[in-house]
Amino acid sequence: MTTTKFLSAFLLGSLSFGAMAQAPAYPAKPIRMLVGFAPGGAADYVARAMSEALGKAMGQPIVIENRAGAGSSIAAEAAAKAAPDGYTILIASPSSISVNPALNPKLGYTARDLMPITKVTTSPLVIAANPAQGITSVKDLIDKAKKAPGTLNYATSGNGSAPHLGAALFLQITGVQMTHIPFRGGGPAVQSVIAGDTQLTFGTPPSVLPMVQAGRLRGLAVSTRERSALVPGVPGMAEAGLPEYSIEFWYGFFVPVGTPPAIVKKIFDATTAALQQPSVKAALAREGTDVALSSSPEQFATFLNEDAKFWVKLVKDAGVKLD
Repeated sequence: MTTTKFLSAFLLGSLSFGAMAQAPAYPAKPIRMLVGFAPGGAADYVARAMSEALGKAMGQPIVIENRAGAGSSIAAEAAAKAAPDGYTILIASPSSISVNPALNPKLGYTARDLMPITKVTTSPLVIAANPAQGITSVKDLIDKAKKAPGTLNYATSGNGSAPHLGAALFLQITGVQMTHIPFRGGGPAVQSVIAGDTQLTFGTPPSVLPMVQAGRLRGLAVSTRERSALVPGVPGMAEAGLPEYSIEFWYGFFVPVGTPPAIVKKIFDATTAALQQPSVKAALAREGTDVALSSSPEQFATFLNEDAKFWVKLVKDAGVKLD
């Protein structure tokens, strides 16, 4: 190598090293968190309940961005196509990770485009009805649905959402027929029941509990077999007369595939620290949601592989369609 070429290579290497040395440590700017549902639902509530603590642990603000629609697929696709630099985090449920890809192979993303960070919460669903319907129990609901098949309308946070799948399992087990009315989030779904446009909802606790406690909705049961301390005063399915029914859902954090391991670890550690704050745990518990952290991103990935089998089987067995 000539002296000139050597000096050129040395200078280029020095400049590259200098650029790397001067690159700001992650994170150097606010981080956006994509929520696949409208404000007022469970995903939105969980994101906002922990955003301040997570921002402090990360050293940068967390900016919540609602991208509602298509059963949370719009947000998931946006996250999957974002730069893998740690500045986009997706909060997602089984709907966008397992269910929607099973329902629609033409989606603009697959679960493989998203890298798991950790599970963050778990909670039951709540079946709640408009008090004017005179439905006071799960037995009343089944009886009324059998007397007039298809006339009861149930609202959920969207096609392929956990509430939709919870309702599909309920219909499958009981053999009743009801009409599904999907919305762009749990908040709008609950408002439709309160307004009388729909008669009942399979909803998440943050969407439903405040209205049950205010007497604007009547809680019929939680979707787990036994009562939940997270949803006081509402029976479990065994007590409600349907012991063979049990389902719950989770939320977790994901980033675009290709995100560097050091950044993944930073987000995992910060999430763990945020969710261990007593104030965050208390805020989530008030809305019927429990903290459920994974031990590592790898453990969360293993969980997802098994969990997907349950949701995909339910989709196929219940004949759930997008339209």
